[in-house]
Amino acid sequence: MPKINSTEQTVERAILVGLITREQSAEKSQEYLDELSFLVKTAGAQETKRFVQKLDRPDKRYFVGSGKLEEINAYVEAENIDIAIFDDELGASQIRNLEKELKCRILDRTNLILDIFAQRAQTAHAKVQVELAQYQYLLPRLTRMWTHLERQRGGIGMRGPGETEIETDRRIIRDRISLLKKRLGDIDKQMSTQRQNRGSLVRVALVGYTNAGKSTLMNLLSKSKVFAENKLFATLDTTVRKVVVENLPFLLSDTVGFIRKLPHGLVESFKSTLDEVREADLLVHIADISHPDFEDHIKVVSKTLSEIGAADKPIIMIFNKIDAYSFIEKEEDDLSPIGPENYSLDYWEKTWMSKDHMPALFISAKEKTNLPELRTLLYKEVKRIHAIRYPYNSYLY
Repeated sequence: MPKINSTEQTVERAILVGLITREQSAEKSQEYLDELSFLVKTAGAQETKRFVQKLDRPDKRYFVGSGKLEEINAYVEAENIDIAIFDDELGASQIRNLEKELKCRILDRTNLILDIFAQRAQTAHAKVQVELAQYQYLLPRLTRMWTHLERQRGGIGMRGPGETEIETDRRIIRDRISLLKKRLGDIDKQMSTQRQNRGSLVRVALVGYTNAGKSTLMNLLSKSKVFAENKLFATLDTTVRKVVVENLPFLLSDTVGFIRKLPHGLVESFKSTLDEVREADLLVHIADISHPDFEDHIKVVSKTLSEIGAADKPIIMIFNKIDAYSFIEKEEDDLSPIGPENYSLDYWEKTWMSKDHMPALFISAKEKTNLPELRTLLYKEVKRIHAIRYPYNSYLY
């Protein structure tokens, strides 16, 4: 799976495949495919069509049923499709069977996310983390269709049963994983030392679903130029900046965004990056209020924070992109169920402002709306933590 650089800029054509199951409703399936479509766009491919089937559970051989597979095959052949992307993780036999039937490249959601991470990795640290996650994903999915990393050489003293090609590939990958883990361990120690040497400043980490606006907010608060764009996973490397609000200094870090069905291997590989979140004194959870699934995004982030041992930290809840928020007011004779799109921004503000377990604020980083209020809130929370931790000099602020 390691990426091979190419000068060709042709846009690959892709189809998306999802399921409606007992655990996943039609609405949820549509939401996941919309997100998968954004991932495809971020990766640089073009979505041409979606295929959705209702099954009790994914088919063990082809993920979809035989009838749907024939429909997909006909379209792939007629439209010269390059990639078929499935919204759930596929097993080795499913990938092998699908490649044989569809005669195009087969990717699942995890593989697509890993590819985007490989594109986005800029520093040596990020590249090692991504490569490790790629090999950990690849190892249980090796088949004889895999392009070998190395050929078994013959010659004097090398004859005999030896290893089969696939066993050779597995050994090479395991050796590479061991090397990457050692290299990552060395980097982790260096980064841990750097964190310990940052002095007595309170540490604040920006967290949130990918593309919620963390990097944009980081740039506004720290007056820096962290890369930010309207694509998923624009930020992979943690950026730390010193910020001063009303003469009170603190450290602010921007971290990698979370996403639904985040590959476990990525969470493990990005341990050192997520340590910035684990060791922070205060988390600023940023949600995109304009996204129809923002409440689900909040739950995903909260669950991930719990999984990495950071759920008990003080949190400021920030609802970003109020400039892009819109709602559909229901007519009196409309008897259809009320959805999130039918609530006004004022409703959401009252709902979240009334929650007493965490401060909340509604802003627009793009339009700089309520930025002074955010600075005031940050000052208040950082000062409170600073006064508890360093009472001997809290009078300075």
